[in-house]
Amino acid sequence: MGGFFGTISTHDCVNDLFYGTDYNSHLGTRRAGLVTFDPERGFNRSIHSLERDYFRSKFEDELNDFVGHQGLGVISDTDPQPIIVNSHLGRYAVVTVAKINNLREIADELLSLRMHLSEQSANNLNQTELVALLINMGNTFVDGINLVYRKIKGSCSMLILTEDGIIAARDFLGRTPIVIGRKEERMQKRLQNGELVEWNLAAYAASSESTSFPNLGYKSVRDVGPGEIVRLRPNEIEVLQPPFKRCQICSFLWVYYGFPTSNYEGINAEYVRERIGEAMGRQDDVECDLVCGIPDSGVGMAQGYANGRHVPYKRAVLKYTPTWPRSFTPGNQSRRNLVAKMKLIPNGDILRNQRVVFCDDSIVRGTQLRDNVKEFFENGTKEVHVRISCPPLVYGCPFIGFTTSKTDMELITRQIIRDFEGDHHKNLDRYAQAGTPEYERMVNEIARRLGLTSLKFASLDDLVEAIGLPKDHICTHCFDGSSHEQQSEGDFFG
Repeated sequence: MGGFFGTISTHDCVNDLFYGTDYNSHLGTRRAGLVTFDPERGFNRSIHSLERDYFRSKFEDELNDFVGHQGLGVISDTDPQPIIVNSHLGRYAVVTVAKINNLREIADELLSLRMHLSEQSANNLNQTELVALLINMGNTFVDGINLVYRKIKGSCSMLILTEDGIIAARDFLGRTPIVIGRKEERMQKRLQNGELVEWNLAAYAASSESTSFPNLGYKSVRDVGPGEIVRLRPNEIEVLQPPFKRCQICSFLWVYYGFPTSNYEGINAEYVRERIGEAMGRQDDVECDLVCGIPDSGVGMAQGYANGRHVPYKRAVLKYTPTWPRSFTPGNQSRRNLVAKMKLIPNGDILRNQRVVFCDDSIVRGTQLRDNVKEFFENGTKEVHVRISCPPLVYGCPFIGFTTSKTDMELITRQIIRDFEGDHHKNLDRYAQAGTPEYERMVNEIARRLGLTSLKFASLDDLVEAIGLPKDHICTHCFDGSSHEQQSEGDFFG
């Protein structure tokens, strides 16, 4: 998926930028970038690959090279960024969290207008560069950002570092979040001559994760609304465009990729996971001895399930964090299988001769869970019951890259539907609807293929209730196919 962090301060911002960006590291594994702006030195940028190392180790030695009171950082699972631009709008840098499905179509249109596009290896276009070109076609930043909203199919949120503050623009349907934080401090420093110098520090920050804020002294102020465009300066938020009337924030924020301490639309991720687990625990009738969460995003659900079912919660599986700290795994399938096995360690002394309910966030391909289940049984588990905090993933997501799946056929559900129906597109609505014969048959087949004693998924109604927003306010497309890429003018004006 990806995440970003931007900050603008009355004083040096580099430390906040470095650590604030690092707090988004769980959102991507491919690349990271930092850029700062100083009126005298201009823009300074660095981009590194994260595929063999971690954010801090890549950038820590370069921090003294960055100077300025404002900057952007990004963790990306797609293209190298930030992109630095010189145009009629001035000098600026752009970072995005985006999935643009009609990238080639837009690129061909821009090339026909005699615009220039650089390319990555394997003929892949840089979608952040394309966003910057669209912005440049506007008479103002607001014009250009709205052109991005109108042109793309998918989603795009962005931060723009200008010579006059940071512009934050959230996806036109709010599919990915931007949270604003505020810091005010009274600072002191004693000089070598003994003189005590005091000053007031003020700063704003914008981030994909509110988790970035507390340890850096920021307090969450508000979310940027769908399609809203704001400009941050050290002492003010200027609204350049009010939010649009529709919102389709991704429900998977709370299910999977959101950090447990983060809030989206004012709703805490761990709180939602506990609520969905508690609801499933109250409704379940399985006989079990203990419940365990699959780290990391299954832990909160498991604690809720234990409360709802009135069974002990035990840490029967641990994640080995010293060398496998992040939740995402490599794009290569064979390496992904190995990493999945290496980072989770079962505790046989707790599992032996026990009937265990394991709670997890979702089942995509099922490869990792199948390998885990095999190890659970090898460690003496008597029964392995799995409970999932969301409905089955029946539809691929055209809006957010929350998995490395390239086609719908990588979903275990679609493979089973193909095997049952001879066509992986057939009767999708029936397989997605809990309680139908097709749904029950599919879930039973998933359990059989993964070697489970039993398997249950959360209902869509329970997930929506746990989040606490109206159903039409959140995107549940991957579960029920309810969202579409068609955009109407009504989406742009509230």
